[in-house]
Amino acid sequence: MAPAALTTEAILDAAEDVLRRYGPAKTTVVDVARALGVSHGSVYRHFPAKAALQDAVARRWLARVSEPLEVTADGEGPAAQRLLRWLQQLAAVKQRMAREDPELFATFERLTAEAREVVAAHVDQLTAQVSRIVAAGVASGEFAQVDPPTAGRAVLQATAWFHHPSHAAEWRSPGIGAELDAVWSLISAGLGARSPVRRD
Repeated sequence: MAPAALTTEAILDAAEDVLRRYGPAKTTVVDVARALGVSHGSVYRHFPAKAALQDAVARRWLARVSEPLEVTADGEGPAAQRLLRWLQQLAAVKQRMAREDPELFATFERLTAEAREVVAAHVDQLTAQVSRIVAAGVASGEFAQVDPPTAGRAVLQATAWFHHPSHAAEWRSPGIGAELDAVWSLISAGLGARSPVRRD
């Protein structure tokens, strides 16, 4: 690849491949540059340090999780149905990633553990999505008069077992669907939903 054709996306694609092979600890900017067929200086012009490159890779990976959820968060229909669908989608995408490419998922788990600011921004984004759904439910009278930001963070924390990477090994449990049913019943009751919404 000629240096003039080098793009941020191309660098991030190559970095993902290299991270899959070597892991975060052993991956270097030189490895990424070699995979692209450019000098490491060309990569440094886009990312000033290895940490910046790894943060960008983590940010893009987390965006694959959060961006599709925006549609559900801002969609139409009863708030309880949207909140349940949002939780199902979040759990499904994380569990699918872990199931279909466990090696890369494990790599990203280690990568995000080091990218604290990136992860904090991701959690804030997810919390804001849930908060908007809760706020809509409060405004319509579907939910009790709870504080949406507080409730949004509580919902995310209460469901961490189904989507936080540290629990990936437990997602193989055949009873995970029933567990989500039980947690959803508690969340629904805690929000004062006027009528229960069941999982599909």
